[in-house]
Amino acid sequence: MIDLECQDIKFLPGVGPQRAKLLGDELQIRTLHDLLYTFPYKHIDRTRLYYIHELTADMPYVQIRGQILSFDTEGEGRKRRLVAHFTDGQGVVDLIWFNGIKYVLSAYKTRTDYIVFGRPSVFNGRINIAHPDVDKADELRLNTMGLQPYYTTTDKMKRAGLNSRSIEHFTATLFERLDAGIPETLPPYLVSSLNLVSLDEALRHVHYPTSAEDLRKAQFRLKFEELFYIQLNIIKYARERRQKYRGYVFARVGELFHTFYEKNLPFELTGAQKRVIREIRQDMGSGRQMNRLLQGDVGSGKTVISALALAKAVENGYQGCIMVPTEILAAQHFETLEQYLQPYGVRIALLTGGMRAKARRELLLNLELGLVDVVVGTHALLEEDVRFANLSLTVTDEQHRFGVEQRARLSNK
Repeated sequence: MIDLECQDIKFLPGVGPQRAKLLGDELQIRTLHDLLYTFPYKHIDRTRLYYIHELTADMPYVQIRGQILSFDTEGEGRKRRLVAHFTDGQGVVDLIWFNGIKYVLSAYKTRTDYIVFGRPSVFNGRINIAHPDVDKADELRLNTMGLQPYYTTTDKMKRAGLNSRSIEHFTATLFERLDAGIPETLPPYLVSSLNLVSLDEALRHVHYPTSAEDLRKAQFRLKFEELFYIQLNIIKYARERRQKYRGYVFARVGELFHTFYEKNLPFELTGAQKRVIREIRQDMGSGRQMNRLLQGDVGSGKTVISALALAKAVENGYQGCIMVPTEILAAQHFETLEQYLQPYGVRIALLTGGMRAKARRELLLNLELGLVDVVVGTHALLEEDVRFANLSLTVTDEQHRFGVEQRARLSNK
C-alpha cells in the first residue's frame, strides 16, 4: 500500500528532483496526495474528429487528422512565426507557432499522420490554429481518451517543459501504480445511504471521466466529503468550547421579564419571535456559553428580542450591553431601550466616542460600580478603561461591521 500523504512526488516515474521542486514551488504539489487532489480546471471531449472544411472561428476546441505539407517562416523579430500548412485531404489549415520554433521543426515532419488539437481562429481570411497539440496518429487512441483533463500551469513551468499534458501523464502513471485502489474515507453506511461513488472511483473520474455524468458524480462525492469534514470540525470545536467555557446561569424569570413580555410589548410577537425567545431562555438557563446569530429584515423586531434577553440578564443581577457601528444607531437603540425597560427601573446609559470627558468618566465609574444595568455604545465600548461590574450578556448589532477580534474583545470583558 502506497502512503500517498508521505510519498514525495520526486519518486514518481517521470518526475525526478528538478521537476518535483518546480511542481512544489509553482503548484504546491509535493506528495502523491497533492497530485491526486490537484484537479483539472476543465475537460475537453477528445472522441470526435472534424474535417477541415467544417471548422469555424467560433468553435471552442477541435481535433483534425492529416499531414503537414510544408513549413514557412514569416515575419521578422518579435513578429516572426512558423506556419505549417496542414491538410486532411479535403482542405488546408495553417498551424502557427510564435515561439518554440526550433523544437517544432525538429519534432514534426512532413508526410506523417498527425492528430492536431486546438482552438480555430481566422487571420487574413484563413482558418488557423495557434500553438496546437500535435500527436502522432498511431500513438493516440481517441476512443479511449474520452474527456481530456486540462490542468493549471505557470509560465515558469511551461518554459521548463512542464505543461498540462505533463501533469496528465503524471496522474495517469500514479493511477497505474494504485492498482489496489484508494482506501475509502467515509463510513460505508454513509456512502450507501447517499448513493455516493467510492473515493477511488471519484478521484479516477474527476481526472479521467468517460462521460459528463461520471464527472458530475465524482465532483459531488468530493465536494460532499470536503463539507462533511468541515462540519465535523465545527461540531468538534463547538463541543470543546462548551466544555471549556461555562456561561452564567440565568435561573430567575421574574416580574420584569413577565410584565414586559405579557403586558407591555408594543406589538404581538410572531410565531418565529416567540420560538427564538424560548430558545434564548433555554440557553441562558443552561449554564453554557450562548453564541447566537439573530437574523431578520429591517423592522422585523430584532431589538425587542434583544430587550427581552437583556431584561432576563438584569433581573438575574447582571449587566448587559449593545454595541453598534455608528453613533446615530446607538442613540436610536438607547431611546428604544429607554422606552421599553426604563419604566421597570432598568438603568440604561449611552457611551459614544463623542461624549464630553466629565460625563464619560462618570459613566465609566458607574459601570464599574454596577450602577448601570445596560449600556448602549459604539466602538468606544472596546476601550481598555471601559470596565464592568458583572457583564454577562453582549449584543452586537450589524455584527458584520465589526472584526472578529473586536467582538472577542467585548466578550472578554
